[in-house]
Amino acid sequence: MLFGILGETRAWHDDGAEVPLGGPARRALLALLLTHVGEAVSADRLADAVDPDGTLSAHALQSQVSRLRKALGPGAAIEQAGAGYRIVVPQDDVDACRFERLAQEGRTALRAGDAERAVRLLRDALALWRGPALAGLAESESARPAAARLEERRLGALEDRIEAECLLGGRPGAVPELRELVGRHPLRERLAGLLIRALFAEGGPAAALVAYEETRRHLADELGTDPSPELTALYKELLSADPGPAPTAPPAQLTAFVGRAGEVAEVAGRLRVARLVTLTGPGGVGKTRLSVEVAEAVGTGPGADEVCFVELAPLRDGAGLPQALLSALGLRTTGLSMGDGGQTPVDRLIAALADRMLLLVLDNCEHVVDEIAALAARLLAACPRLRVLTTSREPLGIIGESLWPVRPLDGDAAVRLFAERAVAVRPGFTADPEVVRRICAALDDLPLAIELAAARIRTLDADELAGRLDDRLAVAARGSRGSDERHRTLRSVVAWSWELLSAPEQRAARRFTVFAGGATAEAAMRVCDTDGETLEALVDKSLLEFAGGRYRMLETIGAYGGERLAEAGERDAVRRAHARRFLELARTADPHLRRAEQLEWLPRLTAEHGNLLAALRWAVESPDAETGLELLAAASHYLWIRGISASVAPQAITLLDTMGPVPGGAIGEATGEVVGEATGEVVGGGAAEAPPWGGLGEEYVLCVLLAASGAAGRPAWRRHRAAAGRALAAAWSGARPGRYPVGLFLWMMRNAGEADAQGAFALVSAQRDCPEPWARAAARYVSGFGPLGEGDTTLAEETFGAAARGFRELGDRWGTALALDALAGLAGGRGDHVRAVALTDGALALTEQLGALDDRADLLVNRADHRVGENPDSARADYAEAAALARRAGSTTGLAAALRGLADMALLDGDPAGAERLYEEALEGADPHWVKSVGTRVRTLAGLGRVAEARGDRATARTRYREAAEAAAGTGAETPEALRLLGLPAGVAERVVEAVSPW
Repeated sequence: MLFGILGETRAWHDDGAEVPLGGPARRALLALLLTHVGEAVSADRLADAVDPDGTLSAHALQSQVSRLRKALGPGAAIEQAGAGYRIVVPQDDVDACRFERLAQEGRTALRAGDAERAVRLLRDALALWRGPALAGLAESESARPAAARLEERRLGALEDRIEAECLLGGRPGAVPELRELVGRHPLRERLAGLLIRALFAEGGPAAALVAYEETRRHLADELGTDPSPELTALYKELLSADPGPAPTAPPAQLTAFVGRAGEVAEVAGRLRVARLVTLTGPGGVGKTRLSVEVAEAVGTGPGADEVCFVELAPLRDGAGLPQALLSALGLRTTGLSMGDGGQTPVDRLIAALADRMLLLVLDNCEHVVDEIAALAARLLAACPRLRVLTTSREPLGIIGESLWPVRPLDGDAAVRLFAERAVAVRPGFTADPEVVRRICAALDDLPLAIELAAARIRTLDADELAGRLDDRLAVAARGSRGSDERHRTLRSVVAWSWELLSAPEQRAARRFTVFAGGATAEAAMRVCDTDGETLEALVDKSLLEFAGGRYRMLETIGAYGGERLAEAGERDAVRRAHARRFLELARTADPHLRRAEQLEWLPRLTAEHGNLLAALRWAVESPDAETGLELLAAASHYLWIRGISASVAPQAITLLDTMGPVPGGAIGEATGEVVGEATGEVVGGGAAEAPPWGGLGEEYVLCVLLAASGAAGRPAWRRHRAAAGRALAAAWSGARPGRYPVGLFLWMMRNAGEADAQGAFALVSAQRDCPEPWARAAARYVSGFGPLGEGDTTLAEETFGAAARGFRELGDRWGTALALDALAGLAGGRGDHVRAVALTDGALALTEQLGALDDRADLLVNRADHRVGENPDSARADYAEAAALARRAGSTTGLAAALRGLADMALLDGDPAGAERLYEEALEGADPHWVKSVGTRVRTLAGLGRVAEARGDRATARTRYREAAEAAAGTGAETPEALRLLGLPAGVAERVVEAVSPW
């Protein structure tokens, strides 16, 4: 016979037939007996279970027991035991006993790491439940402890099962179940921890942090306690999680660190007190290596900082400094729709680092020391958790700087370094320690000089090496000397080592100096006109390093090699070869960036970003306008996708200035007729002029667009926009499409706020049937905004859908994400929020693959807007994650949009004071002069109006609504229907319109 008390009390014969137990009194009696199988239960407790009112007599209880015996028959024995009764049945015949056994075995398997067996056991255990334990006995004081114990075990088994399933990777839908459980048991910390981990796994730290905060608040409000150590540890883990691209790590070191362990600890300790530490000393003394080791020490262990390492040697001047830092931090200058919200690169740096615990290592600062000093002072003042470690031959000279002079190695450490490096090139090397000491002393104990000399042990004995160095340096063992003399010593050693190279090795080494950020073997062999054997020989002799598939040259050696390149009269020829090589790479990559191979080619171009900039600088300085225009055009799609167009804006501006007067102006040279600025069409008859710059009209357009990507390029944009419009029209008006379809899209985006935006729209949308597939998809995307503006959402959806299909067929994630976002906006506008969320999810997945942090933040805000009505908890989590990502990306406009959403949620939760604070913060970041921020600004001002209304302050509410109407007027949104398209609720949209109506 089988018995069940996990739900309504029931019994079954072995053949499955149910036992007729009779009325509720007998079921209650059986249930309480079954909670203590084989144990005596007192008559008083049994009477309470049968009749909680306490009127049941002993005789009546005995009568109920007798009837229960008769109903059960021989399948169970109910025995009298002292002043009570007990039931004697096998424990596994009772569902509660079987449940507890399986649950315990499942927990044991989980703790032993056998998640698969644990899941199987726990699922079997939980499947036994048919309802609340001891259902029908809720009023019985006797049954309540047993019911509570069983329900507690049930919750524990649920937690064990979910944890085991997550370990197996089979809980993609855990969040809804956990949210429901946490809602019923808000003080249960293990459930909260499981929910937090599931949220983190599905969407990153922001949503998980929201769940932690809700649990912390419940514990404080209900129990007056803090979260447990386990939950607190989980919180710290979330805070340290990286939601975006990792900063550039210090370069990997291939050799052991010798002789400066104490200095590492001292400098790391000094950084805890002084937020700016500068390592000073001559070249080759080991500043860079010491900074790498300090960064490793600061960046590991409990409470470690993030570390970002920025190599500044490739910079020619300080103009590119902010962009170099943005790139090292993995941050974009612009988003998917090209806007920067008026932010300068320094603004974005400050926004990204404002609340971030990070050590910024700036290596080789001496040639841009003034610019570094100004930027470091500004960042440290605005970012209280930031620390900066610089290496330089001279101090920065700003308040708060702590100097650490890096001195040569002490004698014993120098000898150890020489011996270690010598053994690497000549296994089994031994030498008289006095001879080695004499060598190191002759080299002033400078690490780089020692490594160069030790590399010669492959072909020279230590005595012979010492003699040659004595001859070369005209020095015997000596004491410490000044930095200038040490620099001369190092230069002499570099020159001596250089002279020992063969002619092919010298040629390859001096030519290698044109690379910025290193080179692949293929590029080095091409540009240096050498072979792999020669490159390996330079590595063996410590003139080159090889790591991560790339050859690199130390800055000190590179400076010497650059002088030899100039002396050989090869500088221009080799730099030209370098520029042509990377122009070829950019041209090869360009079409792949519009296809599924994006994810393969983007990292290749990113690795060569320094070389692309170096090639562009040479073309501008030469000047070689043709190569410069071609480089900018070929790299334009890469720069746009990466969001770093501003990194080439200075070169684009200079190139435009060196190319001479603007061709044509606004008057067609051939006919004298007025020419439309954005379209190139002749307004009053005649033919449009020939494209400027010969056959490079399209390249000229992209140069103008890239110049305009930085604030300094706006005057150039105003001077060249008309001519560029004609050139673009000429490139895309013939039977054969242009070479760079990205120019069409960028032209539309850049002209969006201009007086002739309609002309740009006409030019781009005219390519809807273009044979070039990417241009065709981009034109359809742009075309969709025409019917949308006219209220024809059906046609708009068809057009955006065609664009999405076109981009998806090509495999272009960027374009697909843009089109999906537009379709999501249409779906949300007609109330289909389920479809809007699904489309936005698709766009999010694509932008995440591309590492577009700020665009992901924008999309999360959009998704949250679609979720507010039906799932406010999910919306709140999306807004919170968007805010975290926007802060990480340094996007003040993205942060403003997220804060506006969180303010809406606070208002929805009945917290007008919290809403007002968030709205005010959002208003500070919503640029009133940038189109993308208008919607945020309108919704924020309207939100402040709602807050004022909630306080009963009608005058302030009307003022805020009027400000919202004025902000919206610039977009043409002046009716309630148009305002609803900007995201305002219907009632609020009407009050905004009323605020500008006559009283």
